[in-house]
Parts: sequence; structure tokens; C-alpha cells
Amino acid sequence: MHDDERSPSRRSLLCGAAAAGAAGLGLTACSGAGEEWPKSPAAESEAVGLGSADSVPVGGARLYRDDRLLISQPEQGKYRAFSAVCTHGGCVLSSVEKLEADCACHGSRFDAGTGKVLRSPATTDLPEYPVRLKDGSLVVGPAD
Repeated sequence: MHDDERSPSRRSLLCGAAAAGAAGLGLTACSGAGEEWPKSPAAESEAVGLGSADSVPVGGARLYRDDRLLISQPEQGKYRAFSAVCTHGGCVLSSVEKLEADCACHGSRFDAGTGKVLRSPATTDLPEYPVRLKDGSLVVGPAD
């Protein structure tokens, strides 16, 4: 038997090392380091107007993708605002049905009324923001 038959070739070792490195980058990108992802930068530092409160159904929620916000109205006149950025991988949530919000990137699901994780891979709840009504419109973020 020749030496090259017993041990992997240099080419095999280099290809394996490259694949391992790429896999490591993939794991890092999907590691669930939710605190690193922008939640809703505007709502963290300034008030964000979202328009009429009537656009959020009672017992349901509405996704404001451009503002990266999820607004729910679990009970008549009681509004809650959450980041619409998935705490698993940083994708903006993709859809809302009643009081459940989904992330199409990896399948996480959140309770839009509480921000709690309903289905992994996310393990961290959605951050909440203060929300108030001003002349019939929703305003999220710090008070003026």
C-alpha cells in the first residue's frame, strides 16, 4: 500500500477545512444572537407614528414591516407594541394571523399579544416598546 492510499490527500484536507469553515459561518449566522440584530432603531430613540389605531383588529395584530414593528390589540382598546425582528436570526417577521406572528426564515413563531416565543428555533421573546394613542393614531416609542 502506498502512503497516499492510507491518508487523505492534501486536496481532501483543504476541501474539508473550507467546508468546516463555511459551516461555522452558517452556524454563527443562525446562532440566535438576537441582541445583535437591530430591533426597531427608530422606536428605540424616537416616537414612530403608525397611523389609525383602527387598522389593528381587536383580538389580532398587524405587522408594520417597514418600521419593524408588530402591534397587537388583544382586548378592545389595549395595544401592545413589539419588535418585528425575529430574535433567532434577525429576519423581519413575515406574517401575522390573529395573535400569532411567523418568521419565514427559520420557522420561529411568536405570540403577538405577549411577544413570547411559541415555536423555536427562537428562544428569546420579542422586545416590547411603549405604545399610546394620540388623536386616534398609534404612536410607538418614547414620549414626546
